[in-house]
Amino acid sequence: MKEEVAGSAVLRYHTTMLSYNDILPKKYIILDGEPYEVLAAHVFRKQQRKPVNQTKLKNLRTGKVVERSFHQSETVEEAGIEKRDALYLYNNRGEWWFCESADRSKRFPLPQTLIGEAARFLTPNSPISIADFKGEPLGVELPIKLDLRVAEAPPAIRGNTAQGANKQVTLEGGAVITVPIFIEQGDIVRVNTETGVYVERVQKQ
Repeated sequence: MKEEVAGSAVLRYHTTMLSYNDILPKKYIILDGEPYEVLAAHVFRKQQRKPVNQTKLKNLRTGKVVERSFHQSETVEEAGIEKRDALYLYNNRGEWWFCESADRSKRFPLPQTLIGEAARFLTPNSPISIADFKGEPLGVELPIKLDLRVAEAPPAIRGNTAQGANKQVTLEGGAVITVPIFIEQGDIVRVNTETGVYVERVQKQ
């Protein structure tokens, strides 16, 4: 158990240590006092040597991605990342405003640098999840799939009915994605927010 002083209060929290082969994708760890997300991990053995876990890590404060090898004798502290649900409201001068899902009167801003690529999919009342580390917001996560309205779409070219024909459209949040030729302005489409790929048309205009 660790203790930290916050004002006059003493905060106590339990720590969990991970062995080298427990450092896996989607885990959060602490290195040199910084929180990291494990993006990739590969345990292998070089000839007769002891096994090594080759990982790719993302610093949750800076966004920088680094590669790090962990040996069999090493352990790291698992970062206590907490997730809380919120709703996106609007943005103004680089500040993106949100509210707690359970209490819309509790509003708070986050800087655009924290929103990152998620910004292009956000529309009023979009649900998000905020990752906190010791009370410090580190980033936002969107649902893997969102339904968004097509704001701009070029008309289908007459005669271009070949199977698999595509075009680019702009969604209401500003994202530009590739869709089938039959998608029109006003349609609602389902998008994978992790890949930015069109999934299906949900509703025709």
